[in-house]
Amino acid sequence: MLSSYGYTLLPEAERDNASLWLLNSCTVKNPSQQGMTNLITKAHSQGKSVVVAGCVPQGDRFLTDLEGCSLLGLAQLERVVEVVEQTLAGHTVKLLSKAHLPRLDLPKVRKNPLVEIIPLSTGCLGACTYCKTRHARGKLGSYALEAIWERAKQVLEEGGREGGVTEIWLSSEDTGAYGRDLVVKGGEGEGGREATLLPRLLEGITDLLPANVMLRVGMTNPPFILDQLDAIAACLRHPNVFSFLHVPVQAGSNRVLAAMKREYTVEEFCLVVDTLRAAVPGVTIATDIICGFPGETEEDFLETLALVEKYNFAICNISQVRFSVFLSFPPSLPPSLPSLYPSALNSLHPPSLPPSLPPSLPPSSLSSTLAPARLQPKCQKFLLRLLRTEVGA
Repeated sequence: MLSSYGYTLLPEAERDNASLWLLNSCTVKNPSQQGMTNLITKAHSQGKSVVVAGCVPQGDRFLTDLEGCSLLGLAQLERVVEVVEQTLAGHTVKLLSKAHLPRLDLPKVRKNPLVEIIPLSTGCLGACTYCKTRHARGKLGSYALEAIWERAKQVLEEGGREGGVTEIWLSSEDTGAYGRDLVVKGGEGEGGREATLLPRLLEGITDLLPANVMLRVGMTNPPFILDQLDAIAACLRHPNVFSFLHVPVQAGSNRVLAAMKREYTVEEFCLVVDTLRAAVPGVTIATDIICGFPGETEEDFLETLALVEKYNFAICNISQVRFSVFLSFPPSLPPSLPSLYPSALNSLHPPSLPPSLPPSLPPSSLSSTLAPARLQPKCQKFLLRLLRTEVGA
């Protein structure tokens, strides 16, 4: 969109020559937000104009790190040219209302010219205690089936003229929940809400795909895929669909999952993995784990470790909880907090990735082991009490 108005987009290596830095931010994890903060500091030190878009300003417009920056909300992408022009003129603009979903056919310059990323929705139906994304993006808002199909058609037609994409990725905070907020005429479920729109969506897209284009299905949480497992497995067996699914478990302990408000059990997660592995030959399951969640005991950790050893996930993304995010520690708290963080995983060796895995995915990060959280009982009670106060549990 900016290119069509005469602006030149510079590659990363030439960013110091730009007049304005447009930063698209993520608030899921602190390292990504800290990276944004570092870039803002560097830009201001060079006298650059800065526009910050995405989840960080949407979640908290009053962050001190955002002072002096123009802010562009998730539903305001169509006005990016206006914001850039006003910022270059010396004004600070803040457009953060959540009026509607941005159009899927907005002009774009793909970072990878071979990959088209189509969002299915924004927001989610969960309320996880550790996640800021729901606060930034709000409740689930799904695009209509027809809008997604039309975007896929446009992309494939462009490919016929220009060489085009070889992969289409479907993205969402929770792909399995897609469509559960939509009212469909004649739909299933109470009030005309249909819980099985995702299989219809996937079938419609695969019907469009030529032989040289692959489809990648995005991340899904266990609760909203349980009633769709057979249909999802059928989709993953399609020759034009990567046999890959990202299903975060976060913990192997039901007690910790309840504290996280994850709305599923370890047994339900295992049902998802077992069903997909039985129904989709060579399927690759990726997962996420949070290490050192407040109140996690060594017994909880060992349950998580047993789950990882049981499935030997090809991809296991490990996050660590830094307690400074939650609270300031009193002087009496022992300083041995580094023991909460992950340490080298030398005991677990994942299998080689099957040919069906998207080539853009990194090699397995499952090469280190999780360090159990060890706090004195008094400290555990203190952290749990404080956490309950913070999250209103």
